[in-house]
Amino acid sequence: MACLYYAEDDGAIAGAVKEYLEDEGIQTVLFSSISSIRKAMESSRPDMVLTDWILPDGNGDELCSWIRSRWPKLPVILITVRGETEDIVKGFRRGADDYLTKPFALPVLHSRVLALLRRADGWQEREITCDFLALNTEKMTVTVRQEPVSLSRAEYEILKLLMMNKGRTITRELLLERIWDSSGSYVNDNTLTVAMKRLREKLGHPACLKTVRSFGYRMEDTL
Repeated sequence: MACLYYAEDDGAIAGAVKEYLEDEGIQTVLFSSISSIRKAMESSRPDMVLTDWILPDGNGDELCSWIRSRWPKLPVILITVRGETEDIVKGFRRGADDYLTKPFALPVLHSRVLALLRRADGWQEREITCDFLALNTEKMTVTVRQEPVSLSRAEYEILKLLMMNKGRTITRELLLERIWDSSGSYVNDNTLTVAMKRLREKLGHPACLKTVRSFGYRMEDTL
């Protein structure tokens, strides 16, 4: 499942976009400021970013520029009421891949998101390795010492998130938010503890899967 970060301080718009995109199978995490989305991206990279132009602590084009300086190929859509040619050109120059003017139709937004995800399909590594572990994001397979390992959806998504952010500590809170929907049947902290225990067992208790006590987990090469 693709994960999208959306910076929007209008709760009604943000909620409508999140509901629609998640119904279409795209996980959507909401942020109300530039500082909050930047903080999240420093620990976990999404597949795409949507951002409003005017936010409480800055402008969306500034966020585009910040993203582009770190992840040149990460897709970004700028959403705003500013429809003048000068603003559109500025947005593209600062790093936006697409531009959508409010009000917009949700099916149109969804179509543009899908188009950019297809175009950017190859920007992330297809196979990620850590010690003897290998995860193929295209085939959705995991191997240990070249032997296939069968994981549940949640276990696979946990491992994928950790391996895509290898070297960074991912908090328990972020894992719960990204892997389990708050309206689902798995919502408490113990769920993650149990899932991590099963994941470690299936992977053969790899040394590269680290626990950061009272905080979260990290993948780290040890060989």
